[in-house]
Amino acid sequence: MAKKVTYKDAGVDLDVYAESMSRLPKLATSTFTPGVMRLDGGFAGLFRLQQDGKKYDDPVLVSCTDGVGTKLKLACAAGKHDTVGIDLVAMCANDAICCGAKPLFFLDYVAMPKDDPDLLEAIVSGIAAGCRESGAALIGGETAIMPDLYRPGEYDLAGFCVGVTERTRIIDGKAIQPGDRLIGIASSGLHSNGFSLARKAVEIAGLKGTDVIAELGRTVFDVLLEPTRIYVTPVLALLEKFGANKGIRGIAHITGGGLAENLGRILPQDIQAVITPDTWDVPKVFDWLQKIGNIDKKEMARVFNMGIGLVLVVRPDCFDAIRNMLDTLELGNFDLGLIVQK
Repeated sequence: MAKKVTYKDAGVDLDVYAESMSRLPKLATSTFTPGVMRLDGGFAGLFRLQQDGKKYDDPVLVSCTDGVGTKLKLACAAGKHDTVGIDLVAMCANDAICCGAKPLFFLDYVAMPKDDPDLLEAIVSGIAAGCRESGAALIGGETAIMPDLYRPGEYDLAGFCVGVTERTRIIDGKAIQPGDRLIGIASSGLHSNGFSLARKAVEIAGLKGTDVIAELGRTVFDVLLEPTRIYVTPVLALLEKFGANKGIRGIAHITGGGLAENLGRILPQDIQAVITPDTWDVPKVFDWLQKIGNIDKKEMARVFNMGIGLVLVVRPDCFDAIRNMLDTLELGNFDLGLIVQK
């Protein structure tokens, strides 16, 4: 008689899966905010919009989704999986605040070829850390075990963030006008974009991940795996004082496509941004990548954030006050230029 085939024979061990799932609730509950409604079991996460005494007159939900890209290849090569979850949350939550929204909750999707409780716990620990920093509750997710679809030892991530803002406080860029000023807020490094090019540059240079970069004093892995900065808390503080109609007219998250593409997404059609070169400190990691990969400056600017993670478009009469507040919040900031008529 032929042997009966099991799910485990096909590459999915349900006992190991159960072990993985048993480790996640404590990480999720560490992120819970007053809006989370506890639900034992079930198939969804519940969140109360009206909570903490906060009453919305005309609430608008803001949703964002993103991934981490091929930065995951470096995490797998380094065997370091507890920071890419921070990147995942950052890429979504930073998008949400560009509309003026406060992140409420987050969901994740983790796909891997074989269940690994230690690996999954490390990944989700990073997601939980990012959620705590951004104030978003991790109220659900999905772990998909898919043999043969992913290479052994590799995985993929996707994140989903939902935030809220009053309709009258939405920041959509429509109020931007000539004369407005641009404030760049410093990035923590590459964030989570351009890693296919970054990895290619490292390959061309024949470097290993454990090699120490002399001018940076850190290993290749350490430099490239630096987590994406989460801007939620300081930006929400800024918006309390300089929100829609009070100073900040547009916010752009600088991701793939660099300054030109991402800033252009929020500008009305009849105006343009004029960025003054050499007005901010480009982190040394970008100079290093350009050198080892022999990358053209224009290509660098098209692919990477070049040290600017967020751009605020502000009324000129609020420019100094906003920069002073950013200084108080200990966020590096720069005078990038201004808005002009086309």
